[in-house]
Amino acid sequence: MGKVRAIPEGMHTITPHLTVKGAANAIDYYKRAFGATVLSQHAGPNGLIMHSALRIGDSTFFLNDEFPGMSGCASPKTYGGTSVVLTLYVEDVDAVFNRAVAAGAEVKMPLTDQFWGDRYGTVADPFGHWWAIATHKEDVSPEELERRGQEAMAQMGRK
Repeated sequence: MGKVRAIPEGMHTITPHLTVKGAANAIDYYKRAFGATVLSQHAGPNGLIMHSALRIGDSTFFLNDEFPGMSGCASPKTYGGTSVVLTLYVEDVDAVFNRAVAAGAEVKMPLTDQFWGDRYGTVADPFGHWWAIATHKEDVSPEELERRGQEAMAQMGRK
């Protein structure tokens, strides 16, 4: 038997772990909206999903149902919001963004070409998690990024 890898094959250093109300429905949503595939899924005796692993593109994330009374196991819907945004880089941001909305996401920030070189927008999925969906369209030098950033902030101040 060979040496065990500290980071399992196919995983990255950081792996998001999402808790939702209705994990089975969330899995279906992530499949339809983002093309997720299910790598594994384990249900408890009560039918709730205790743990699942899903993959979108080259990234894996974990998902489970909320378990009331278990510390850290409540969904954004239970907390009344989230402070985390998951950023999803894709080849065709318009197609993925529109597919997410058609599958039930709420637009939080419409798609726009951003000063840092991405076409970018945000949605809240039906389970309360926020997703920034982007396609990188332009490499911007640090100097140009600084200039554009200051210009964008000045524009925001005028609104």
